[in-house]
Amino acid sequence: MKILLIFFTFYLISGAVRCFSVTGYSGGSLLVDSQKFWHSDSAKYMAKIPEWRTIINDIKHDNWINEGRFTLFRNSDGNLMIFIRELNQHDAGRYAIEVVDNWRIYMTLKVKEDSCCKVSKRVMVNIGETATFSCEYSQNHINDPKIIFKEGKDSIETIYSTWKKEERFSVSDDKHKNLFNVRITAVTPDDGGVYLCGVWIRGQSYSYSIINTVHLHIITKVGVSRVSGYSGGRMMIKCEHPQYKTNPKYICKESDGCSERKNPGVQDEWMENGDVSLYDDTRAGVLMVFFRELKAADAGTYRCGVNVSHYTESFTELQLNVTDDAKYPKTETESAHLGEEVNISCQIPEEHKVHFCKEDDNHICQNISTSTVTEMNGSSERNEERVFTVSISNVSVRDAGVYWCGAETRDTHLTFISLNTKIQLNLISE
Repeated sequence: MKILLIFFTFYLISGAVRCFSVTGYSGGSLLVDSQKFWHSDSAKYMAKIPEWRTIINDIKHDNWINEGRFTLFRNSDGNLMIFIRELNQHDAGRYAIEVVDNWRIYMTLKVKEDSCCKVSKRVMVNIGETATFSCEYSQNHINDPKIIFKEGKDSIETIYSTWKKEERFSVSDDKHKNLFNVRITAVTPDDGGVYLCGVWIRGQSYSYSIINTVHLHIITKVGVSRVSGYSGGRMMIKCEHPQYKTNPKYICKESDGCSERKNPGVQDEWMENGDVSLYDDTRAGVLMVFFRELKAADAGTYRCGVNVSHYTESFTELQLNVTDDAKYPKTETESAHLGEEVNISCQIPEEHKVHFCKEDDNHICQNISTSTVTEMNGSSERNEERVFTVSISNVSVRDAGVYWCGAETRDTHLTFISLNTKIQLNLISE
């Protein structure tokens, strides 16, 4: 959201001044301080005139009243504030704002165009580090004071201004570039959210600020894991988030700035997303990511994470290496008669656990819980690999199909399975 903040001050000078004008910019937003008391026990009303189209008509006496892009709320000084988001040319005109049985004011809004005021940013920073972002302003406001607000659940609070400074916030103004830089040190999860930053212009009967919006996301890296697979093989990654079982989960690649976040979109159901299939298991708090065919381009650093809240997230860094090896993936064919037993051999690295699964109709390899897995005595000359036999007894029609076996590795926050041998099981008809 691109924001232009208008901060308006309404005074009583030799009697009640009931009318004032403000200017906003298309694509921005407008924040007005009426300098009039909220009166918690009175109904609030806002309409556009001369047609008197009702925008807000509230009798609930809440401190935050929202209708679409329009909000009336009580600030920390007890004043009524007017907040209009995402201005457009149709918003221009005259408005009446009233606290019933107490007071009424009239506001004339002009909506203009200004390229400086249409920049919205998304900033991500690790917990405990320093967040930095810049806020552009118009050439006309080089010498005006700088100001920063933060949106809360039911409020918009001043974070930094000439009259209020936070210890961890600092501002440096670059007047040659018409922007000022903001630094927030030692960020915490509470620092995540929407910041409104710009310049504050105060006149005799009004004041306003042209601002930009910054969405600050706080991220926590809980660990680093290294994963290896073979080009042409399959890979299953299980990212564990047991504290956040029902929270939305994702995987993304850091080389593109994590701009493309792959997520299932639904929970407890397999969904395809590009070249991977994903399953958000809300019972276990696990995101399963299945690479249907590993490629060299899949190698890189990933984040396997969960949205803890709207502006905070936790992730495990995943370093995926894809090896091009003529030995893998292997392709084998086995045949069996109905009712008989078939033995399938698999080789895996010495230190890993064996994993055996069968492809379903969506080419996702699912666990086989009824098979018997036994270790053979044979091993490689270098004693780096073990040979396993997987036995399927009383073979039936449903046992025919494609199987994979490979190595399973358990890490602190994830399990990964590299499938390197493909077995086609055929049935022999009499």
